[in-house]
Amino acid sequence: MKYAYGLTSALLVGGAAISLATGYPAGAQVAQNDESRIAGAVPRAGAPESFADLTAQLQPAVVNISTKQRVEVQTMNPFAGTPFEGLFGRRGGQQPQYREGQSLGSGFIISADGFVVTNNHVVSPPGSATVEEITVTMPDGTEYPAELVGTDQQSDLAVLKIDRDEPFPFVEFGDSDQARVGDWVIAIGNPFGLGGTVTSGIISAVYRTPPTGGRQVVGAYDRYIQTDASINRGNSGGPLFDMRGNVIGINNAIISPTGGSVGIGFAIPADIAAPIVEQLREGRPVERGYLGVQLSPVDDDIADSVGLDRSVGEFVQRVPPGHPAERAGIRAGDIILEVDGRPVTPERSVSYIVANTAPGTRLPITLYRNGERRTVTVTVGQYPSEEELAREQQTFDPEEEPDMSEGPQTGAVAERLGIQVIELTPQIARQLRAPADTRGVVIAAVDRRADAGRKVTRGDIILSANYNEVSSPEELEQIVAEAQRNGRDTVLLRIQRVGAPSPFYVGVRMR
Repeated sequence: MKYAYGLTSALLVGGAAISLATGYPAGAQVAQNDESRIAGAVPRAGAPESFADLTAQLQPAVVNISTKQRVEVQTMNPFAGTPFEGLFGRRGGQQPQYREGQSLGSGFIISADGFVVTNNHVVSPPGSATVEEITVTMPDGTEYPAELVGTDQQSDLAVLKIDRDEPFPFVEFGDSDQARVGDWVIAIGNPFGLGGTVTSGIISAVYRTPPTGGRQVVGAYDRYIQTDASINRGNSGGPLFDMRGNVIGINNAIISPTGGSVGIGFAIPADIAAPIVEQLREGRPVERGYLGVQLSPVDDDIADSVGLDRSVGEFVQRVPPGHPAERAGIRAGDIILEVDGRPVTPERSVSYIVANTAPGTRLPITLYRNGERRTVTVTVGQYPSEEELAREQQTFDPEEEPDMSEGPQTGAVAERLGIQVIELTPQIARQLRAPADTRGVVIAAVDRRADAGRKVTRGDIILSANYNEVSSPEELEQIVAEAQRNGRDTVLLRIQRVGAPSPFYVGVRMR
């Protein structure tokens, strides 16, 4: 469960100190039809006399989820840098040490054959933790080992699979688009390890964006159902039900000054979650549209400076080369007013519209540029993977100087030349004042004991090696390994250095 207060946020998964409390069925009976689907009860209009009948039918499909994790513990050598550092273990520090961690969350079964929906952060902890085991606990205390079928970090959703001979009770997604402010809802989950906990409330707002301390551009999935039903740590991934017994939201976040519920909880709407869950369930990669721009809100000052009567749309801060926006002619400084004929608003952002558009779709985009409205057509791209985004956003500070003299060095480039190289992305090329289309690899670290320590430096771009163009670390590895096999003692590198008028060649001796 994400927790936000002011500018802070934290995942609200039950901590390792909380033990899992397996529940006993409190008068619950599995009411299901021939297909094992739980039948929904429809109470009379207005305030229900009781939620008991509805709860009894839904609770069997709501489960507790726990994980067993292997967490690496970082240890520091107090004698590092002194003649005594070797007395504390291996040079540069001890061998990695690990401890056992846990997390607790909630989930719900969506099919008789045992597919379970929860939040990604319940089963994919951040940092150095590795999940070794996932256990799903039914309301009667029965435990099942779970297989992780698929996760999606962007939407914070995950799908698990459990198995048994007889069918499981399950619930279905409803139509969250029909949810209205003031409708009754109930949440069932595992707060603080107290399994099978039921809370009730109403829908406080629809398509709400949790505050983060200032006005921001709404992301693709920053649209939540807000409820005053009590939601706490451990409710992550649990269902929010309407009065027909359909899942209209997946509990995900709260705002609180105390860490406990103060009546402001958020759930991922079913209309957003259901298509993603279906793709994960089928083992398909999640497809979402991508424009490739950096956006910010249009405030009153920006609107006044460009001649707009009011602050509308979103301001294009940057357009990376090679992305769909750049190919369509969108420029930094443009203001996006409409996408596919729909006005851009805080509730319906550019990111939301594009992410929910199939890749390959052609969308008209209305821009405001130089005091005029104009329309361009963009072909929506496929949203990049997390690895591709990380490379795109990678920063490089040439002033930093990592030390290669300590620790193991693997690969022919590190072992024989005494350098470490990384991929040259357009972002790093700009930081090194090189053209965005430069092909090569960047020297990230140099072992000063090697011959390379006298001839190259961090931030140098290797354009070629032994007259072969280099565009990836793997290509440089192959060239150096081949030179070693051929008995060569030196590798000829063509280097482009920051501030140098032109590239130059240098021979670096292998060791």
